[in-house]
Amino acid sequence: MDFAWSEEQEELYASVVRFAEGLDSRTVERDAEGVFDTALWRRCAEFGVLGWAVPEAHGGSGHDFLTTSYLMEALGYGCSDNGLTFALGAQMWGVQTVLLHFGSEEQKASYLRRSVNGELIAAFAITEETSGSDAFSIDATAVRDGDAYVLNGEKVLITFGPIAKIAIVFAKTDPGAGRWGISAFMVDADTPGYTPHEVEDKMGLRTVPFGRISLEDCRVPASGLLGKEGAGASIFSFSQGWERSLVLAPQLGAMQRVLEECVDLARRRKRAGVSIGKYQAVSHRIADMRLRLEMARLLLYKTAWLQQNERPNLMEAALTKTFLSEAFVQSSLDAIALHGGDGYKTATGVERNLRDAIGATIYGGTVDIQRNIIARLLGL
Repeated sequence: MDFAWSEEQEELYASVVRFAEGLDSRTVERDAEGVFDTALWRRCAEFGVLGWAVPEAHGGSGHDFLTTSYLMEALGYGCSDNGLTFALGAQMWGVQTVLLHFGSEEQKASYLRRSVNGELIAAFAITEETSGSDAFSIDATAVRDGDAYVLNGEKVLITFGPIAKIAIVFAKTDPGAGRWGISAFMVDADTPGYTPHEVEDKMGLRTVPFGRISLEDCRVPASGLLGKEGAGASIFSFSQGWERSLVLAPQLGAMQRVLEECVDLARRRKRAGVSIGKYQAVSHRIADMRLRLEMARLLLYKTAWLQQNERPNLMEAALTKTFLSEAFVQSSLDAIALHGGDGYKTATGVERNLRDAIGATIYGGTVDIQRNIIARLLGL
């Protein structure tokens, strides 16, 4: 297997790191205030981030998925705003790939190019109060009425829910058909009966807004149906394959950055005249951080390669999601321990990685659900 990146890919990586380093504008303050910076989003769009995985015919760069994942790693390395990098990935893998594969030509023309240029931010709305990890046990309904569908229900914990201009909404069109009775719709936020609610406070990823969306007799044109009736479960499973595989790529970059910061600290800080890196309690923590990073990197890029070559990767995606998310949590804990009191202080930004990392063990399917998938695929 060839593990080398091309010269062009390495140059792209370096250019992304330089760009990403300029995105760290008031990150500590925005995290404390829970502020999403639309100016940073537009800068990312202008740089081309939101078009990396989109074909040139729709306004993107048309990079392959391995290259895009590598560039997302660079973004996470250069930019310490984990909320921003997560939001960009969620838009790319959760929204754009769904539109590319299931959207009509009219839907692609209406939404995809506007997503690439940053004009349109979309939400992916399936989660409900009583569904959670059991994603298909939703209560939202969509009843056909002439040339439209009437949607009713409420979605929770929706990334960009409070500010999205459009949402991919999942609802039951045939309640008696189980998961095969679920359909997906493109719903404009200005549609009567569509109500976004206020941004909800959360532990981490505070620079990207989460919140509820209510649907009350929300009348959506039949042209808003994404794919076919009853295709909702397939669309969701497809999107989760992408998200679980690739949305954590920026965390590789963040883990690399945290590792380098800890190595530098261990060399500079002295106790009893000796660099603390000479103490095994410190050096072994750092060695474990490097080990977790390399294992996570191999898992993610193997999964991306499988995805790019249209090979089955359900097992690999579950392994990647589980290992990488938990690795970032543990490495963040180790970084706090190595920084001591400074690591516990909000102003340093060290503890923010831990708060952000914990979210990755939950969103996109909890690590417990991923272990269920792994066990089932092993025949247990």
